[in-house]
Amino acid sequence: MRALRRLVVLLVVVCVLFVAADRLAVNFAEDKAAEKIRGSLGLSETPQVSVKGFPFLTQVASGTLTEVDATLGGIEATADGRRLRVTELSAQFHDVKLSSDYTSIEGAASATGEARISYADLTEAAGDGVRVSYGGAGGGGKSQVKISPDVPLLSNLDVVGTISTVGGDTIRLRADELPALCTAVPGCEDKVRARTDHDWKLGELPAGLELDRVTTTRDGIVVAAKGTDVRLPG
Repeated sequence: MRALRRLVVLLVVVCVLFVAADRLAVNFAEDKAAEKIRGSLGLSETPQVSVKGFPFLTQVASGTLTEVDATLGGIEATADGRRLRVTELSAQFHDVKLSSDYTSIEGAASATGEARISYADLTEAAGDGVRVSYGGAGGGGKSQVKISPDVPLLSNLDVVGTISTVGGDTIRLRADELPALCTAVPGCEDKVRARTDHDWKLGELPAGLELDRVTTTRDGIVVAAKGTDVRLPG
């Protein structure tokens, strides 16, 4: 019995040491991955990286990680020199393949993600004299916002706009319809649309991860992303 107890104690100690070593290894890997992602994408902030699944060391031995989650900040989209700040981009990478020497990540079989953008940042990116706010629930699945441009001779102008994605890397804002008075005056529509219509290109997405659809909420917009054969820097 004494020998059995010693064996049990030894097994417990080994398990504890294995778990401790496993957690140290995963923490080290997460920090290294975060540094490489920041450098590769040119981010102003270090992303948060989390490797899911246990144990980590056996996943490394197999050459594939079940899931790697990353939260990226400091991302901006651009349009005509104006920058649209992305509050946060969170992504989940599945079946992440490691390189043969286990020192880097080759890619992920699939990925999903969300980008969150506030109305305050949309307003700032739209330019002087334009305010973008929540537009309520639209029909036909549209992601509607309210655009309020400051246009001479058209006081208190509010138009309904739609936000969508284009080409997998661009967020598009468009006014749906303009007042009849504006469309009847030559040049008026062009002046209004110069303030209400914008395309912001998001150039810092991991290769293979594409913007999919937009949902509007009272706090801002949520842009869903997805992809296959995604190249994850690191």
